[in-house]
Amino acid sequence: MRSLVVRLDSFGDVLLAGPAVRAVAAHSSHVALLCGPRGADAARLLPGVDEVLVWEAPWEGFDPPPVRPADIDALLGRLRAGAYDSALVLTSFHQSPLPTALLLRLAGIARIGANSTDHPGRLLDVRHRRLPGRHEAEAARDTAAAMGFTPPPGDDGRLRVLPPPDTGGLTGYGPYVVLHPGASAPARAWSPHRCAEAVTLLADAGHRVVVTGGPGERDLTRRVSGEVAVDLGGRTSPRTLAGVLRLADVVISANTGPAHLAAAVGTPVVSLFAPVVPAERWAPHGVPVILLGDQSAPCADTRALTCPVPGHPCLDEVTGQDVVRAVHKLIQERHS
Repeated sequence: MRSLVVRLDSFGDVLLAGPAVRAVAAHSSHVALLCGPRGADAARLLPGVDEVLVWEAPWEGFDPPPVRPADIDALLGRLRAGAYDSALVLTSFHQSPLPTALLLRLAGIARIGANSTDHPGRLLDVRHRRLPGRHEAEAARDTAAAMGFTPPPGDDGRLRVLPPPDTGGLTGYGPYVVLHPGASAPARAWSPHRCAEAVTLLADAGHRVVVTGGPGERDLTRRVSGEVAVDLGGRTSPRTLAGVLRLADVVISANTGPAHLAAAVGTPVVSLFAPVVPAERWAPHGVPVILLGDQSAPCADTRALTCPVPGHPCLDEVTGQDVVRAVHKLIQERHS
């Protein structure tokens, strides 16, 4: 059976689809993953994916493209050429799968399943309703199971990626902790001065610190690293970042893609978690986690991209010393 899995949003969202993808792969001869440009690198890291299709949907992302008939026709042509027997559409709790399901139906895919609170008419053959409070990774796997894609024997449902390369040449050898100061939305980021404070205090406590960031975050990582940390801003691909995170004792990160990548390589996470989305659904999954940040702040559940509360108190009241204590606790638990 040729199967299609759809997850159209970001890097971290695609990583969270990984356990569901493995369940689909256990019952399929070929698995294609249709994702957006922001999720494509994550899709290429997932075990069980044979083919990655990239398409930017007009209903996803911070700045979606206009609806262009030619783009829709091109996508339908690719989907028809794939001759997929079934499709699993994965969405977050606040997203509708129905625009995607309509295109899949037009492409001739015979069996389509998704989680949907809205009445799907003839767009879905399997309409799953997620259980309250389920983590996004668990909800995706539940939806796959509702379609008959049960997990393979022994699969524990944790996030995974393909084996990353050795990154000792980037980090240097010996134990280290990683601090990732960036985030996909300003409301989710710990302020740079707090990140720099944490780097200094971690170094004072005897830790080697590695600071990571994307190509557009070099100024941020340089500021945060100061004179004491290894600055890898703009120097890692997604695969090499996975290697850097895999060998870290602990990763310190906001709620953003690298936090989920750390979970996928089995590294504990100090999660600086702004409550604009619920931690029960989006915290790093399947690894030891210490959650820092006021989860009852006024911004809770707003899905705000920019903090609506002056001073960003939900995160900026977390101090560098709070992070050092959390790092020590996770390291002690890991070695006990």
